[in-house]
Amino acid sequence: MEQKRHTDREYEAELGRVRDNLLRMTGRVEQMIADSVEALLEGDTDLAQKAIEDDHKVNRLEVDTDDLCLLILARRQPLGSDLRFITLAMKMVTDLERIGDLAVNIAERAVALSGERPVGFESLLSRLAELDQAQLRGAIEAFVARDAAAAEAVCAADDQVDRLYLELAREAQEKMAGDGGVRIERAVHLQAVARFLERIGDHVTNLAELVIFLVRGKDVRHLGKLDDG
Repeated sequence: MEQKRHTDREYEAELGRVRDNLLRMTGRVEQMIADSVEALLEGDTDLAQKAIEDDHKVNRLEVDTDDLCLLILARRQPLGSDLRFITLAMKMVTDLERIGDLAVNIAERAVALSGERPVGFESLLSRLAELDQAQLRGAIEAFVARDAAAAEAVCAADDQVDRLYLELAREAQEKMAGDGGVRIERAVHLQAVARFLERIGDHVTNLAELVIFLVRGKDVRHLGKLDDG
């Protein structure tokens, strides 16, 4: 009996490490989003390089978490909600890693602009990045609390991300077409950044949908698009 209790404690500790890794990954990619957008807005190529280099830490956490999940699956053969937690954790680290990659893409655009600030687009870029970060925090908080309702609120907020993306892309196109002091090269970079931020929102929605599945056992992915059709 004592050996079983000891094993149970080890198992719970392993599950805790998976959760902690997810939280650490979330914190790192959120900081990468903040740093990459700030680097773009402030023309800070050093900060952009920092965001690019931080991606190695995110990748390391992804590999470590995948390895830990596979070890738990092999040794513990979890069932029920624990099995769902482990398999979903492996999906979540993939989305988090992709968010990190998109933050790197933004930082690379900041470097490509050689410190040239996106004058006239600061407000929209800031709002879009802040919304992405807030929704990312909301998704991971819903995961920790196993709060499906909070995860649903994150999914619903993706419409705001899409609207801001379209507004930013349209404004860049209009200023490029009418000159407005916006060089074509800069406008193209800004449109790409808007697209990267919109895709971050999509990955955050994926995370929230996984939380709903974890809590309710209901797969809600793509249901909105299917219903619209």
